[in-house]
Amino acid sequence: MNGWRLSRRSLLRAGTAGAAVAGAAGTLATLLSGRSGAVPLAPHSGTEGTPPQQAGHDSHGTTAMMTVGDVDTVAMGFDPSAFLTAFDYGHVSRLPDGRTLREYRIVAGDKEIEIAPGVFFPAWTYNGQVPGPTLRCTEGERVRVHFTNAGTHPHTIHFHGIHSAYMDGVAGIGRGAINPGEGFVYEFDAYPYGCHLYHCHAIPLKRHIHKGLYGAFIIDPDPERHGERARSRHPDYPESREWQEFVMVMNAFDTNFDGENEVYAVNTVAFHYMKHPVRVERDRPIRIYLINITEFDPLNSFHLHGNFFDYYDHGTMLEPTLRTVDTIVQCQGQRGILEMSFAGFEPGLYMFHAHQSEFVELGWMGVFEVVDS
Repeated sequence: MNGWRLSRRSLLRAGTAGAAVAGAAGTLATLLSGRSGAVPLAPHSGTEGTPPQQAGHDSHGTTAMMTVGDVDTVAMGFDPSAFLTAFDYGHVSRLPDGRTLREYRIVAGDKEIEIAPGVFFPAWTYNGQVPGPTLRCTEGERVRVHFTNAGTHPHTIHFHGIHSAYMDGVAGIGRGAINPGEGFVYEFDAYPYGCHLYHCHAIPLKRHIHKGLYGAFIIDPDPERHGERARSRHPDYPESREWQEFVMVMNAFDTNFDGENEVYAVNTVAFHYMKHPVRVERDRPIRIYLINITEFDPLNSFHLHGNFFDYYDHGTMLEPTLRTVDTIVQCQGQRGILEMSFAGFEPGLYMFHAHQSEFVELGWMGVFEVVDS
C-alpha cells in the first residue's frame, strides 16, 4: 500500500462528526479519497435504508459517505451475495452400519482479497475464500473432512461441536497443527444440532482467526428424532422450502496490524449489502444463521430496522431463546439463528447493521429489499 497507513481512528476523524447510525453509510471512503490514486467519493442520501443507486440529498442538505465503486468479486473468486445461500453438503455415501457419511475437502492457503474497493488484505483462507465454505449436515451423520495445508504457516481446523480430543485441532492436544504441505483427516459424528463454526486454532490464535481461517458449520436437527418443528430446519423436508435461509458471518479486518480493525463487514466486503441489497419475498419467512468471528473487539451485534425477530442462541434448541427482539449481541465465537417475517409489511428497503456506530461507519451495514412474492 506504498507506506500509506489506514487506521481506524484516522478513519473516524476523517468522517463527518456526529453522523447518526441510522443515516450513516460509512466513512471508509472519506480517508480513501485522500490517498493517491483512490477513487473519489460520491454523496448519497442520509435517508435511512436508501442504497447508493437511489441516493440524493436529503431535505437538510446533509450527506452520508460510502465507498465508491465495487469490489471485483469475479477476480476475487468470492461473491458475498452468492455466499448467503451457498451450502456445501459434501460427498455423500453410506457407512457399513447404514449411516450417512459426508466427506468434505478443505485446503488452507494464502490469498490477497479485496475487502472494500481498492483495499486489499493478505488473507489466510479455507478453499480460497473468507469466510470458508458453509458446511452443512444432519445430526448423527458421520463427518469426514480431508484437510490440506497449502499455506505458508502451520494451520488446523477446530470444529465447534462434540468430538474426541484427538480431533479437536488444537496445538498440543491430539493431532495439533498441520505443517505446510501436510494433511490430516478430521472425523466425528455430527452433534449437537445447531448453528456452529469452524476455525484455525494454531498459535497465535488471534492472527490465525483474524486473517480469515473460519467458516460456518450447520448441523440440522433430525426430524425423525425431534418431530414436526425440526422439519422446517431440514432441507430434505418440504416444510423447509417455505423458508428463505441466509448465512451471515460478522467479521472485520486489521489492515495495518496494529491490533484494531479498520474495516467491518458481514461476509467480508464492507457495505456489500448496501450496494447489493438482500432480496427477500415478503410472504416467506426468513432464517439467518448468524456468527460472530470478529477479532480485537469483545462484542459485535445485529440490529434490524422496522421489524423484530426470534433468536435461538447457538441454534441448539427448537424454541427461541428470545422472542420479539430487534437487537442481539454476540461475543466472538457465539452464534445463533434469527427467524423473522415481513408478511403484511409494505415492500421496500429495511436496514440491518451492527449497533456499534463505529462498526456501521466502517462497513457493517446492509438492507433487505422486501418484494412481493
